[in-house]
Amino acid sequence: MKYKEFNENIIKYVGGKENIQAVVHCMTRLRFTLKDRNKANTAALKDLDGVIDVVSNNVAYQIIIGTHVVDVYDELIDLLGISGNDKEEVHKVKKNWIKAVLDVVSESMTPILEPIICAGLLAAFLSIISLTGLISPNSPTYQIFDALRVSVFYFLPILMAMSSAKRLGASPYLAVALAATILSESINGVKGLNLFGIPLPQITYANSFIPILLAVWFMGYVTKFVKRIVPNALQYFMTPLLIMLITLPATLLVFGPLGYYLGEGIIAFFNLLMKYVGSWFVMMLYSALQPFIVMLGAGNFIMPVVASLISANGYDPAFISSCTISDIAVGGSMLGYFLRTRNRKQKQLFGTVTLSAILGVTEPAIYGVFVKYRRPFIAVMIGGGLGGLFAGLTGVKAYSIAWGLFGLPAYIGKGHFMNLWLMVASVIISFVGAAIAAFLLGVPAEDSAEDEAGNVDNAVASKLQTVSLSSVVKGDLVQLAEVGDAAFSTGSMGKGIGIKPTDDHIYAPIDGKVTAVFPTKHAIGITGSNGIEILIHIGIDTVELEGKYFTLQVKEGETVSRGDVLAVVDFSKVVEAGYDPTVMVIITNTNDFLDVIPSVNQIVTDKDQMLNVVLG
Repeated sequence: MKYKEFNENIIKYVGGKENIQAVVHCMTRLRFTLKDRNKANTAALKDLDGVIDVVSNNVAYQIIIGTHVVDVYDELIDLLGISGNDKEEVHKVKKNWIKAVLDVVSESMTPILEPIICAGLLAAFLSIISLTGLISPNSPTYQIFDALRVSVFYFLPILMAMSSAKRLGASPYLAVALAATILSESINGVKGLNLFGIPLPQITYANSFIPILLAVWFMGYVTKFVKRIVPNALQYFMTPLLIMLITLPATLLVFGPLGYYLGEGIIAFFNLLMKYVGSWFVMMLYSALQPFIVMLGAGNFIMPVVASLISANGYDPAFISSCTISDIAVGGSMLGYFLRTRNRKQKQLFGTVTLSAILGVTEPAIYGVFVKYRRPFIAVMIGGGLGGLFAGLTGVKAYSIAWGLFGLPAYIGKGHFMNLWLMVASVIISFVGAAIAAFLLGVPAEDSAEDEAGNVDNAVASKLQTVSLSSVVKGDLVQLAEVGDAAFSTGSMGKGIGIKPTDDHIYAPIDGKVTAVFPTKHAIGITGSNGIEILIHIGIDTVELEGKYFTLQVKEGETVSRGDVLAVVDFSKVVEAGYDPTVMVIITNTNDFLDVIPSVNQIVTDKDQMLNVVLG
């Protein structure tokens, strides 16, 4: 066995055979489901010859091996004593139910954040206008626009039903019909109702999200059951009727009350926490730890809680403020490193992600910088913690859901601006504190020597031989540091670029030979005639789709020409399934060449250049 010793060390450092619940592989890495991740010796694994990097996140405990991972995996399975059908069972291991819940809530909230943020900012602007006296709150114009704000939150169950239905296996239209029914004047907040002689509690479903989420989850199972028992000839007529006849009573008798009281319990818990522990502690802690929460994939999980708090109290006493303070702190830390570093590549990276973080988009900084360097976490914890502490002590409140600099109007109080000025002071403290901390902590060391601008001799540079690669898909180029997969964004697999696709066809970027085709069809390896080894990884974590929505046009061993169609992917279905469709193109043998230079962010076709490989 070629990799026997290597695999024995892997088994040892992940905590032994008894700690391995399941293991699968994708194009470049082994994905372990461990019973106890604390038993894994990550440092020893990273130092192990043959391991590129180790990534531990909410998806799995991932050991990045390279494109020969299939051979490593086959021998690993033999060492573990898994064979035949056991292999299939390993591949189909179920996700942790906690992660599944987090995924459903987060993915359901993401599409409806757009109208929620719109409503929140609209409320803020209406407050500003009313304070200036330009429009009276009693005027028809004010009331018309205010109706938009009120309606978004009132009909939150309908929005939640639509966004969660496909994810939970239910019809979006039947889910909306169910949500509209429980919001009707006949049911919503009505006292003294009974169903089949069973008294129903008086419940106000408006502004809620948990009751309809539980109901749609149940509807998904009902849908599968009904479709199995109803003959095909009657599916069109009978299926929706039976689904609603089963789901509506179950919602009113079980899931509606359960979700309502669960939501009330969550609100009561946080209110008690604020009262007896203090909002200062909650805001300081959340502001400091928000980047870690984003990395866990739970960045939007708090949004339903926030919506419930605003609905119940008229404001959010902690979380939206903390998110904004933390985002600004991330931007401050990046600015601190930008001012400190002399490395041209680092300066470009830090400068790029600074603005996006300030505006409320921190993922490029977290996955592109924090995961790689780790030290910025400390700067954010210092700056975010100080800003959160100040906001908590001064009682800052968010009156609507909006974050980042553009969300500051959400802090305008009823009839005054004091709450806004306190929030402005909080974000300044977080920004300046994080920037100073980052500057003092020093710039993390780069593996490569510093690359100062102006040091390259133009005469020499003109003689360098380069090979250009065409884009593998039509779409928007993004720098590798900005993609949402740490294994790629950190550069562990090699240099490359990402493309957010706007078309379903994947093309060959160069003349060469197909050297690897992954069984789940989401990754393809090509080796060019000049020795360039290219990995085309279609989507993030799309290995979990097991080939669904992917149609390959080539086989391993085939020779391809630049522009040939390699695969057809139904990206709309991939997105609907909850996966990031970003296509990553990696030069896996980057170190064999002088440099790999990606193109700037731009819209490209399959004929446009996406990166250059400098041969020497």
